[in-house]
Amino acid sequence: MKDFSNYSLLNHNTFGMDVKAKRYVEYDTEEELKVLIPTLSGELLHIGGGSNLLFKADFEGTVLHSAIHGIEKQTLPLPSLQGGSGIPTNEQGNSLSSVGETGKGSVLVRVGAGVVWDDFVAWAVERGLGGVENLSLIPGEVGASAVQNIGAYGVEAKDVIALVEAVDLKAGEKRIFTNAECQYAYRQSIFKNELKGKYAITYVTYRLQKNPQLKLDYGNLRAVLEQNLPHGENRPALGLVRQAIIDIRNAKLPDPKVQGNAGSFFMNPVVSREKFLSLQKDYPQMPFYEVEGGVKIPAGWMIDQCGWKGKSLGRAGVHDKQALVLVNLGGATSDEIIRLCDTICKDVHDKFDIDIHPEVNLI
Repeated sequence: MKDFSNYSLLNHNTFGMDVKAKRYVEYDTEEELKVLIPTLSGELLHIGGGSNLLFKADFEGTVLHSAIHGIEKQTLPLPSLQGGSGIPTNEQGNSLSSVGETGKGSVLVRVGAGVVWDDFVAWAVERGLGGVENLSLIPGEVGASAVQNIGAYGVEAKDVIALVEAVDLKAGEKRIFTNAECQYAYRQSIFKNELKGKYAITYVTYRLQKNPQLKLDYGNLRAVLEQNLPHGENRPALGLVRQAIIDIRNAKLPDPKVQGNAGSFFMNPVVSREKFLSLQKDYPQMPFYEVEGGVKIPAGWMIDQCGWKGKSLGRAGVHDKQALVLVNLGGATSDEIIRLCDTICKDVHDKFDIDIHPEVNLI
């Protein structure tokens, strides 16, 4: 366990904000976390890789970080979830046995919250297990995938999450959440709403496919794959899908080690079909995706239409290859980035009568 006072968070946020935490604690096991809990006081913030945060100032509380590692396949019964034999139950005492009914088509994989997300994706792809390949190169750690419901190229974490293990940060008691109990929606979960700040995620169990069903119809993924398919092959392997997504992301997203950013800064709005059809009359070239509850319109496209791609406001700017990404041009303050965010939101609303909102958490 690491326990520091007045600790710099410069290396724990990809926007490169030079702020400090009054206390910073990193734990290696669930047991360490439970021992730590009685010592916690004041405001708590649990972080992963810091790739979805914008610190506005020093954090006058305790920052927690999980260093729980490990990736292992699971079979029934799931003793590792209880420390004993038998089928685990959730808080209400309902059996979770159905979670383990993998059959011949899928496998459960339990992953420590501190594992780097893309390391897990690489692990799965190398073993021919499908379901997360479209989420390649998303920054951050496994625990955050269950909080944020990360997503890309037509796939979301909720599509593969079976169980989430977490510890109550007040009582120190462990709870296992089923997928349904996590209340997943677009970039939302119970951990961002009703239970925000109340639990620390320790492990996430994913259901992966032994015979992957590829999802290739989002954006330009299929076109890129067709260009890279070896001669004579008509169906890409998992490795090719992963590499294509890595290539696409590297081509349009800045490396946070070179230029501070938090990846996609804004969520893509979902509007009613009536609203979309009305807009389509004025913007027939508008890209869109049919989703549950309406039509998703890429926020990056609207920001680009407002003329912001490649432009800046002070030391904060919009990436010149992907308008969804705000970047620290060097020495930008959080106030400058927030001012740019607010200005862009206003311009998009004025032009399209659509409200867009940050995906990044402002701390």
